[in-house]
Amino acid sequence: MPTVVESAERGLDLVPAAFVVQPPPDELGDERAPSPRTDSPVQLHDEVVVQRYVQTHGRRLAHSEEPVLRLGRGEPVASSRHGVEHVFVRGDAAILHADLDAFFASVEQRDDPRLRGRPVAVGGGVVLAASYEARAFGVRGAMGATEARRRCPALRILPPRMDRYSEASRAVFGVFERTTPFVEGISIDEAFLDVSGLRRISGSPVEIAERLRREVRAEVGLPITVGVASTKFLAKVASAVGKPDGLLVVPAGGELEFLHPLAVERLWGVGPKTAERLHARGLHTVGDLASVSESALVTLLGPASGRHLHALAHNRDPRPVQRRRRRRSIGAQRALGRRARSAADVDATLVALVERVTRRMRDADRVGRTLVLRLRFDDYTRATRSRTLPAPTARTETVLAGFRRLLASAQPLVDAQGLTLIGIAVANLDGDDAVQLELPFDGHDAEALDHVVDDVRDRFGRESLVRGVLLGRSPGVVMPTLPD
Repeated sequence: MPTVVESAERGLDLVPAAFVVQPPPDELGDERAPSPRTDSPVQLHDEVVVQRYVQTHGRRLAHSEEPVLRLGRGEPVASSRHGVEHVFVRGDAAILHADLDAFFASVEQRDDPRLRGRPVAVGGGVVLAASYEARAFGVRGAMGATEARRRCPALRILPPRMDRYSEASRAVFGVFERTTPFVEGISIDEAFLDVSGLRRISGSPVEIAERLRREVRAEVGLPITVGVASTKFLAKVASAVGKPDGLLVVPAGGELEFLHPLAVERLWGVGPKTAERLHARGLHTVGDLASVSESALVTLLGPASGRHLHALAHNRDPRPVQRRRRRRSIGAQRALGRRARSAADVDATLVALVERVTRRMRDADRVGRTLVLRLRFDDYTRATRSRTLPAPTARTETVLAGFRRLLASAQPLVDAQGLTLIGIAVANLDGDDAVQLELPFDGHDAEALDHVVDDVRDRFGRESLVRGVLLGRSPGVVMPTLPD
């Protein structure tokens, strides 16, 4: 029979006793905040599914002298108090999905030993990330800080340090790229890795996944969960089910046996509304969905969603792991809140966004021609405006002038409905060597000015040179991104 293990991060986990790795004694010597059980019915359902699957098919990987999930004495890291490693081994599956656990919060816990084992969130008025200790109280990303503190009075909310998160991301991706040349970054804290063909060089996929987790912990000091499967979709599902700080391998040939008992919410594209429609038809698990014909799902959900979910329910995902691809667009956005904003405030926000986007374009040696402006209004409706420039560019002044014209064209809507979010993107990108050289007839080289400003900010910091219109204004949270 399975045992019930109390965990500060996951509440009560149903796992076989043989799969529990006990941590060393608490070195902090203090009381931890109690952790109520707040997992959703979907999480509870899937934990029981995993437990049964492990009992039937799993085997415990032999431990080395330093078990993968044990908290090494003298090297405490942001991790679960009770490491649980789910490993199914029966045949080959060579696609890895590696996902850092509670990334922003884990970096803060790594850097400040006093925060380890305590509920921590990163953000300001809104939670950007929450540690698993905080998630046990129901704290989630995008939640307001007031509600987060109500749910967890002991919560410590820290301001984001994006430079530190970017640095940690680069270090983790260094481990990924040292593991295999086939790395497809999804965001700054997760990636797919294809390790097929590396058995003679690096060992089996399971051995590679174990080593990757050890190296990320040793070199970067962060917990990471890895799912291993035969498709990208299933590898991502495996990592989600295996969190936190776990390794879960779905063997080739056993995919449907693992997938079908899971809740339909585990499928990409199934949000609350879609789940409600499926539940109303008696479809609660992936297996239920797989038993329905594609035509019936198309009738229920529409052609795109119906075909997509029918394919995933049968683990049909032919997409290969693709090495880092260049972006098709570069953009940024900022929420403005619901209070009224003057035209000068909106223009200042637009200036800050354009500076951010064009700087990223120049850093990546990219130029673009198509400008896209996205607006969200007070009634949650949206509008999009776009235009194509005569020639590709990354010049701040040229791009800013184009977006100002787009915003002016939408000003009647902004005046009538209010503005709560503004976003911009430059698309139709190309390398900067595609730019036709122009004679500086006006004697003013705007491109050279942009590069000088970039150099000054690189050397002395982003705030060392600021446009007058942005003085005294908060730049907002600039989320780190993968390099282009």
